[in-house]
Amino acid sequence: MFYVYVLLCSDEKTYIGCTHDLKDRINRHTKGQIPATKNRLPIKLHAYFAFKNQDIAFKFEKYLKTGSGRAFIRKHQFI
Repeated sequence: MFYVYVLLCSDEKTYIGCTHDLKDRINRHTKGQIPATKNRLPIKLHAYFAFKNQDIAFKFEKYLKTGSGRAFIRKHQFI
């Protein structure tokens, strides 16, 4: 499975990522091993989406990073 996830960081902004091992990636974020969030700790996992197809997961991640995708996140109260 491939996961697209939404984190809420200490600066009240979201971080959106994609991975095949969600538990490991969240642990790495929490330990400060991911450069994009290491200065924005602590983080909270607010939502994730599971996909069987890697290509679809990456496309959904890309969509969530657009203005329309961020509106989708707010509308559905994922943050």
